[in-house]
Amino acid sequence: MEIYYLEPMKNTLLCLPVVCLSFLLQAQQPTRYDVLIHEIMASPPASSPLLPDCKYVELFNASGITYDLFEWKLSDGNNTAVIGAHFLLEPGKPVVLCSSANAKLFPDTVPVIGLSRFPTLRVNGDLVWLLTNTDMLMHAVPYSRSWYGNEVKSAGGWSLEMADRTNPCGGAGNWQASVHPSGGTPGAPNSVQANKKDNDEPRLLRAYATDSIHLTLVFDESLDSQYAANAGNYKCSEEIVIRQAIPRAPLFNIVQLKLEAPLRQNKVYTIEVKNLPDCSGNIISGISTARTGWGQFPEERDLVINEILFNPPEDGADYVELYNRSRHIINAKNLVIANRNSGGALNTIKPLTAEDILIFPGDYVVISEDAAAIQRHYLVKNPDAVIELATMPSFPNTSGTAVLLNTQGTVIDEVNYSEKWHFELVVNPKGVALERIDYNRPGQDRNNWHSAASGVGYGTPGYQNSQYRAETGLKGEVSVSPRVFSPDGDGRDDFLLIHYQFPEPGYVCNITVFDVYGRTVRFLVRNGLCGTTGYFKWNGQDEKNIPAGTGIYVVLTEVFNLQGKIRRYKHAATLARMRR
Repeated sequence: MEIYYLEPMKNTLLCLPVVCLSFLLQAQQPTRYDVLIHEIMASPPASSPLLPDCKYVELFNASGITYDLFEWKLSDGNNTAVIGAHFLLEPGKPVVLCSSANAKLFPDTVPVIGLSRFPTLRVNGDLVWLLTNTDMLMHAVPYSRSWYGNEVKSAGGWSLEMADRTNPCGGAGNWQASVHPSGGTPGAPNSVQANKKDNDEPRLLRAYATDSIHLTLVFDESLDSQYAANAGNYKCSEEIVIRQAIPRAPLFNIVQLKLEAPLRQNKVYTIEVKNLPDCSGNIISGISTARTGWGQFPEERDLVINEILFNPPEDGADYVELYNRSRHIINAKNLVIANRNSGGALNTIKPLTAEDILIFPGDYVVISEDAAAIQRHYLVKNPDAVIELATMPSFPNTSGTAVLLNTQGTVIDEVNYSEKWHFELVVNPKGVALERIDYNRPGQDRNNWHSAASGVGYGTPGYQNSQYRAETGLKGEVSVSPRVFSPDGDGRDDFLLIHYQFPEPGYVCNITVFDVYGRTVRFLVRNGLCGTTGYFKWNGQDEKNIPAGTGIYVVLTEVFNLQGKIRRYKHAATLARMRR
């Protein structure tokens, strides 16, 4: 029986005069990555004489086998297009897939298959994958707008091209904007070609529990699915046995584990991973670990707004830092951030993330719309702790409101900040973050906020605040700390705290600062209403907001209640190293 191979022409699907050809081709068992998604046009040029005005995906046969693409599928999860006729894709050859209506736009020299239900190919990014006629995953690409590496080209009119076909799972590092003058190379060799070999071993990014007996592990790249399915490559603390491991298509960078015994809620576990190769064969050399656990829905005061940068540098970005002060494991996807309008109503409500990111007790999380900008200007000790939003609520430079809520609308914490809360010696607050002094004290108390220290670059996103002072469990009624303070903005003892603790609310106090000669330097508090515990702050300035000189000062605290009982406390403190 004779077999005919027809050269594909414009808008022509191959018609075969013999039935056995398809059978013979199907007998060749395909291997993953034999046929690749090779080029993606998600934002076509509006009008160009050089390139069709349509979205397309180019496939490339990287194997030595000819494949019949009949009933192969291209999908983005919402739309799945099925190739409805026979088409022979020979080794080393490309073919362009597009919508049926647009197939006629390509020149005769370009092999094209027009499809109904062609995937959307969203401009800002999408996940698109190729399946064989038996639904075997051939290739998947999770492209995003950032892959262009060029702000002008990402605006439209340019395709994304794979640079190295030997690294099909290379992700952003193996794709970039076309450099061809037309903006793309459909049906022709890619204009971007380079050696992009993957030499990096995979890394476990995070792990979370979907319920008490299922853990989900997220890796930074695609794994070899065969090895990833071996439950022996995973170990959970507390001797919890892992019964099953299931790598999830289409990227195989996520693995779901089924446990023998249930997890205890809010207990922090450690998951260990070893012997896992990525799709390029790079194996985890040691043991990769991540904390995990089964948490609970966030409640009021579980987390606090711990630091705010609302007046960033010229090429910087606002950020809000959260701190988990509770004993609960909180999933960030259950949180939203917002501001309030002039009438006090919630405004610009933004979910933190659609992903499952756990915030463990004692963890810091930073929210911003530009993680790179934060890293340019501040030390970010843990880049994984930065959650990047597409857009942030507006936080004006003079004053505003930051509101943290759960997804049911309960306010977790709220701060009505003001630039007046900055340390008085800060002449220009641009680029200076406000830090919460004690995360257990009210966020609306201006005495509980201070400018970040100059010694840390005026911001501490993702780690302990430079101005952090935990309120001590005072047994006495009034005390001061530190005994020597230096209000010079270096983050070390920049202010004097007058702590108080009373057996019941309703006490009122007056606090006056004197120099060693008995002269009044500052009327710090007048008829200040006290709670049962708290503190007031002296920044080292006199009544005219002029820095006081170095030396010893006496702090007189007069406390009285509604019954007229009065008690006086006198403490000495030394002001030193004041910068002029």
